[in-house]
Amino acid sequence: MNKDYRYIGKKVPMFDAYEKVTGKIRYVGDMVFPEMLYGSLLLSNIAHGIIVNIDICEAEKLPGVVKILTYENTPHNYFNSHKWFEGLSTVKDELMFNDKVRFVGDKIAAVFAEDYETARKACKLIKVKYEKLTPVISPFDALKEDSVKIHETSNLIIEKVIKCGDAENALNNANFIIEDTVVTPKIHHAAMEPHVCISTIDEFKNITIYSPCQEVFQVQLVTSKAIGIPKNKIRVIKTPMGGSFGGKTHPILEQICAFISLITGRSAKLLLDRTQSIIATRTRHNVVGNIKTAVSSSGEITGRDIDVVIDTGAYFTNAEAVCMAMGKKAFRLYRIYNQRFRGRVVYTNTPIGGPARGYGSPQIHAISEINMNNVARKLNMNPIDIYLKNLVHPYDKDPTGGTALGDSQILNCVIKGAEAFDFRKRFDRVKDKGRYKKGVGMACVTHGNGYKGAFPDFTSVSLSMDSDGSLVLKQSIHDLGCGTVTTMMQIAAEVLDMDIKNIRVFEADTMFTPYDSAGTQASRVTYVCGAAVKSGAEIIKQKLISFGSRLLISKEEDVYIDNGYICNNKGDRLSYGNLVIQVELKFNEDIATIYTYKSPANPGAYAADFAEVTVDTLTGMVRVTDFLAVHDIGQAINKTFVEGQIHGAVQMGIGYALTEDLNIDKDGNIKSDRFSKYHVINCPDMPDVKVILIENGEENGPFGAKSVGEISTNGVAPAVINAINNALDVNITTMPANQERVMSFIKDKR
Repeated sequence: MNKDYRYIGKKVPMFDAYEKVTGKIRYVGDMVFPEMLYGSLLLSNIAHGIIVNIDICEAEKLPGVVKILTYENTPHNYFNSHKWFEGLSTVKDELMFNDKVRFVGDKIAAVFAEDYETARKACKLIKVKYEKLTPVISPFDALKEDSVKIHETSNLIIEKVIKCGDAENALNNANFIIEDTVVTPKIHHAAMEPHVCISTIDEFKNITIYSPCQEVFQVQLVTSKAIGIPKNKIRVIKTPMGGSFGGKTHPILEQICAFISLITGRSAKLLLDRTQSIIATRTRHNVVGNIKTAVSSSGEITGRDIDVVIDTGAYFTNAEAVCMAMGKKAFRLYRIYNQRFRGRVVYTNTPIGGPARGYGSPQIHAISEINMNNVARKLNMNPIDIYLKNLVHPYDKDPTGGTALGDSQILNCVIKGAEAFDFRKRFDRVKDKGRYKKGVGMACVTHGNGYKGAFPDFTSVSLSMDSDGSLVLKQSIHDLGCGTVTTMMQIAAEVLDMDIKNIRVFEADTMFTPYDSAGTQASRVTYVCGAAVKSGAEIIKQKLISFGSRLLISKEEDVYIDNGYICNNKGDRLSYGNLVIQVELKFNEDIATIYTYKSPANPGAYAADFAEVTVDTLTGMVRVTDFLAVHDIGQAINKTFVEGQIHGAVQMGIGYALTEDLNIDKDGNIKSDRFSKYHVINCPDMPDVKVILIENGEENGPFGAKSVGEISTNGVAPAVINAINNALDVNITTMPANQERVMSFIKDKR
């Protein structure tokens, strides 16, 4: 799109950048309330067992200890922390505290004291006696009929099948079948800000929760269910956030804080350290996926079968949603009309799976894209040619009957990306003979733009123009540090042609901002919440023109807005502020609206990723040396934010491919429980990341915009893995491709 916008597509600075870089902004960890208690968690050090006895006597004697919570003195109200709206039906298997532990990191007790040091010391004085049970670590062990039950029900929780056409017949009659088994690990989100929350209480027992969360209404609902008080007694305020990547979607600490405030009448803060954040919160689900792809001699995919086992860990949370998200993505990238997806979700005695950037997409694309690389290898073709033969075209239909794909520009992404990256030449070059070997790989991916077609997807927005000409925008958005607030300011300022500095945006607050059906999930914020702002601003614009025409004594068609003024063709003009004053004085009205927007569509967002690696065959060390991300984004609202999302996503994806893994042993112990052992990709390890944006516009997106926050990480890992396989002429299908794993393939090949 090449329209001459004032704010859309521009590099507008983040509204609170100065406060962040100068340290003036107050995160929850910085907040202090009068007479506030400080909490510390005691976590299980075994993976599976029944608590026979908890001795808190010595801990209670410690001066400064106020209250210790365990399963013996907290409500036994089962809930699911994934439940974000009342109508969602899901498995309820969580308690604040339980008499059975199901993974290393399960919550045993919470100590609240006058200071942190006392709370931590008291935790160490608590003595716990267990009846140890056999831990189930492998998802395949969990599938066995004779395995130990982690909950009262079967370890196999659900099985879902999505299909179109006749995959079995296509495989039986294929010229070639390319089969792979791909394994992806559990990983930590690694947000800079650890998990934290604060609760306060007033004289009427109304609780206020301050949380760096992704869905205030979800926190309110889950807390209400867990502690057994009405939602209207709980207010949740979304605070400034130091990153989430999905990890702060589920309420994990909020119900504990709220309960201690309820029974003590005092404010309370609960803050996790890094080890606790790694083992005791949420992880990306690890997945084992078997894929069989049927292809013709010329490279057309005639059928495909995907069978995945999803390890949700000790509790169910959002496992069904991740399973279905994986399955649906499998049908929206390629023109495959005979396909079956089966997903099985199992419990294990490992850390809990939950929302993570991409929400199942990084796993399903790792499976499909590593396999697609092997399809090309089997047919002795360049991957580009396989992609161009099989990727979806603009306005293709979802073969399962899902929402329309929209103006999918994935073919354009591949064509432009391959040319810019010189992929054909680099892929087919003569292999290096020395110690260091170079290779290139690519991956194509898709993602959604909200919940339309699966769950309710609507949001309300309140806009009001003040007498000084400023606009107040209230909306239940959650800026995760990626610029959401500024994005909404840009959209409103563009519609109303006013100075962006005169727009004030308020984030989510269950008492103060209008209801939103889903929060920051499903890559819906720009596409759905942004469209709501645009629609609401257009209502304000129409009011300005309507009242302006009456005040300027002109026809509406002769009135227009210009940089904060209402103007007519005769040269008369009236500032927005003066118009508000005159409308109130003469017409007894205001310039305001509360508007509810219902998402009408859920098109696909698409991207193609290209990676180059250098492999040290002496050590197995892999370094990504070049990376190109090409995104079908429709229209970038803020190019700085879009490029920043992509750069950060590449860093996450490289870690997913090469280094990140919780490394859980046979007893359920987490070996990578701190940053000295859990290796994320650092700045010196990053390649030069280039970005190409395909801005073809998308109907219903605000100014044509589509999502980028989650899709930007989906294809990075398989592109890197494919580059390693290209460099070494091997077939690594288990992630991460760390030094030990790479060296084992090098030695086998020798």
